[in-house]
Amino acid sequence: MFAFIAPGQGSQTPGLLAAWLRDPETAERVRAWSEAADTDLVHLGTKAPAAEIARTEHTQPLLVAAGLLAHHELRDAAPPGAAVAAGHSVGELTAAVWAGALEPADAVRLAAVRGRAMAAACAEADTSMTAVVGGEEAEVLERIAEAGLYPATFNGPGQIVAAGAADALARLAAAPPAGATVKALSVAGAFHTPYMESARLAFAAAAERTAFTRPAHRLLSNADGAAVDDPEEIRRRLVHQLVNPVRWDRCLKQLAEIGPELTVSLPPAKTLANILRRQHPELDVLSVTTARDTARARERLTAPASRGASVHAGV
Repeated sequence: MFAFIAPGQGSQTPGLLAAWLRDPETAERVRAWSEAADTDLVHLGTKAPAAEIARTEHTQPLLVAAGLLAHHELRDAAPPGAAVAAGHSVGELTAAVWAGALEPADAVRLAAVRGRAMAAACAEADTSMTAVVGGEEAEVLERIAEAGLYPATFNGPGQIVAAGAADALARLAAAPPAGATVKALSVAGAFHTPYMESARLAFAAAAERTAFTRPAHRLLSNADGAAVDDPEEIRRRLVHQLVNPVRWDRCLKQLAEIGPELTVSLPPAKTLANILRRQHPELDVLSVTTARDTARARERLTAPASRGASVHAGV
């Protein structure tokens, strides 16, 4: 069994597509995705500065495109049923493609719709997000609620992101939970909270017009870490995710229980690879950052020992 994990917003870096686009066929693929998304992914992935790619409407399709370039190179490396895919926030669209539930161009297009809708929702109120590191989870959640905020992301033990109104975040910073430190995040607004309701509606309309299919591999949901194989349920959960917490902690718990022989962290790979290594050092993680890394990943995924282990495991 192999695993593929796809990052979310905040993991982007300038020029992240540059090495991939040296290949003419790959460049043409990205231009086609750009047209589908009505977003210049070639510019964003090569020449755009950090401030430009940090804009929500740009970050989301760019990240999905990066993860799907690796997909094109490795899509046939794992036989049906021999892989599990999970994505953090917008990365769940990338994971849906890796699982076989969604076409690449549709995923990039949906990421662009999602990013624009969330950026618009952020303009409706003065909101943001703050990382709360450390402390007892029950006390952290109680303090977040007392401040009038929402727990938006659970990245693992001692790593919860609070989101909501700017003045409420200031109150949390002034009186943090016992044993915890808080750090303001540079984001446009309160993602994964009810503040994103208008974005949810816009994304739901786009998702309804998009074909989802039954996945060939396991797809873990951000809602609870459970594997989902019904196309309508996948669609519903992707939409629901915009206004509800990302339970990445539960996705990682499920991955650890599955115990994949190899977990491939998709580009940009660093953030999720580091989280996984810290929480589950027993898992073998391979980071794919550039096109060159896909050759090493393919070698590991197609090695006779790996094939034998997957068959022996009954997958």
